[in-house]
Amino acid sequence: MSSEAKPLSGLRVLIPRGGTWGDLVSKALREQGAHTVTSPLVDFAHTSEEEKLVEALKRLEAGEFDWMTATSSTVADVLTHHNAVIPAETNVAIVGEATAVAFRDAGYHITRTPEAENSTHALLDEWTEIDTGDVLRVLTLRSDVAIPVLTEGLIDRGHDVTQVLAFRTVGVPASVHIREDIESGRINALLVASAKIAQEVAAQFPKLPENTIVACVGVNTLEAAAAVGLPADADDPAHPDYAMKRALIETVESVIDQSDMLD
Repeated sequence: MSSEAKPLSGLRVLIPRGGTWGDLVSKALREQGAHTVTSPLVDFAHTSEEEKLVEALKRLEAGEFDWMTATSSTVADVLTHHNAVIPAETNVAIVGEATAVAFRDAGYHITRTPEAENSTHALLDEWTEIDTGDVLRVLTLRSDVAIPVLTEGLIDRGHDVTQVLAFRTVGVPASVHIREDIESGRINALLVASAKIAQEVAAQFPKLPENTIVACVGVNTLEAAAAVGLPADADDPAHPDYAMKRALIETVESVIDQSDMLD
């Protein structure tokens, strides 16, 4: 397929997260003809549960957990930052393609990922070990804004769950160069992949050109974007940019699960 025939040809897209997530999304968009510019608008910092995290990771290394879970690629970064060791006998359940890539790149093993659909609900449905009647000791690591679907699902089934907020999301200012490219329309599409990113886009780029495509991925993101006044006119099927915007969103959704957008 020539670049002219690809659905995102002509788009210069801002990728608002770096790392494994950003690499996967950028690659997928480029394959569809887009030119991507990675400029993280969010980063990750310690939470008020840092001491609890350190203690939990010591228990993890000591083999006190039967399972641990992760639904964000950033959990792998947190584990690496703390030089955490996951014993071979501790099983690891993860959700999200970016999460899987990050864990493998960091040298951590993966025991279970959902097969039917890459979602937390699918993992709970397919996770046969949690429905045997045995009480499992499980460590769940997540961000401060992630919905604790796995944690609650495991607790409801009677398991011994240690849940820890492993990181929180903070805003990062874009460079002057990036701001100029957005204000001039040189970057003509913004990918908004979480509520926090929506807040940063609204705060950092208050004067978006009228023809800039703002593509919100996920229902929570869309609601957050509306709350901070980001334009949503291209959500109208009659809008001339509607088809390109849908292609942009669908391309992102093809490689990144919703759980990876909650950071």
